[in-house]
Amino acid sequence: MSTQVPRLLAGLVDDAAYFPPGNASLPEAVAAHRRHRDSWYAGLVGPLLVPASVVVAAALDPLVDPAEGFVVGLIGDTGVERLPAALAALGPAGVTARQVEVAVARRGEDPAPGLAELLRLARGWAGVDVYAEIPLTFGLTAALDTLTAARAGGARVAAKFRTGGLAAELFPTPIELAAVLCACRDRGLPFKLTAGLHHAVRHRDPETGFTHHGFGNVLAATLAAVEGAEVDEVAAVLAATDPLPLVERVRAARDADRPLWVGFGSCSVDEPLTDLIRLGLVNGGES
Repeated sequence: MSTQVPRLLAGLVDDAAYFPPGNASLPEAVAAHRRHRDSWYAGLVGPLLVPASVVVAAALDPLVDPAEGFVVGLIGDTGVERLPAALAALGPAGVTARQVEVAVARRGEDPAPGLAELLRLARGWAGVDVYAEIPLTFGLTAALDTLTAARAGGARVAAKFRTGGLAAELFPTPIELAAVLCACRDRGLPFKLTAGLHHAVRHRDPETGFTHHGFGNVLAATLAAVEGAEVDEVAAVLAATDPLPLVERVRAARDADRPLWVGFGSCSVDEPLTDLIRLGLVNGGES
C-alpha cells in the first residue's frame, strides 16, 4: 500500500467508467483502468466494474491477456438468475471476479425472494464477495437481518445501497441515509454505495438541481456512527457542507482500517482523486 494513499482510503473507489454518466467504451474503460492500477494512487482504486451482460457476450475477452490477472467487479444487470453464467464466462478470459453486485428488488418491491435466491446461488461462489442492492423502502430491515444472519453462517455477503440517480427520489435524505448507516453499524454489516458520490463534500448539481451526498461526508458519518453517534448526529455529518470538520475527522483516522463502508463505484476515478488531493487527504503524487 502506497504511503501516498492512507490506509483509511484503501480501495475506496471502484472504477465504474463503463457506466453512466461516464459511458466510456469498454476498450477505453479497460485501458484507463490499467493506467489507474499502475499509478501512484493505485491503492485508492478497486476493481473495474463490468455488467454481467458484457461478460456473457464475451466482449471483455479480446481486451485482456489471460496472463495479466485482470480483476473485475461483476454488476448483475441481467438479474440474479444469470449471474452463474457470467461468472463461468470469466474463466476462459483469465479474469477474476472479486465481487458480485446485484439489485435483489426494484424500489417498492419486497426484496426477500430475490435475496433468498442470491444467497442460495452465492453458496457456490468461493472467494467472491456478494453485495445485495436493497432499495431503501419496504422490507429493508428484514433484508438487513437476513444478510446479517447469512454472514454469521460464513457467507461472504453484505449490503449495497443507491445514493443517487436520474430522479430526485433516488437520493436519500441525510436522515434516511443516516438511519441505514446506523442500522448496518448495529448489525456489524458491511455495505457499499453507488450513484451520485463523485465529490467529497455535499453539494447541489447546478445542471440537475439535485443535491448529492459527498463521499467525504459518508466516510466521516460512518466513523461517527461506529463511534456510537445516534441517527440525528450522523445525519448532521451527512448534511454538512463545510469541508473542514469532515477533513479533520477523516485525517484523525487516516492510519486505521475503514470500518464497515467497503467503498463506492464512480464513473470517474479522477474526480474523487482530485477532491482528495485538494482537501489534503492524499499527497498528490509527491514522494
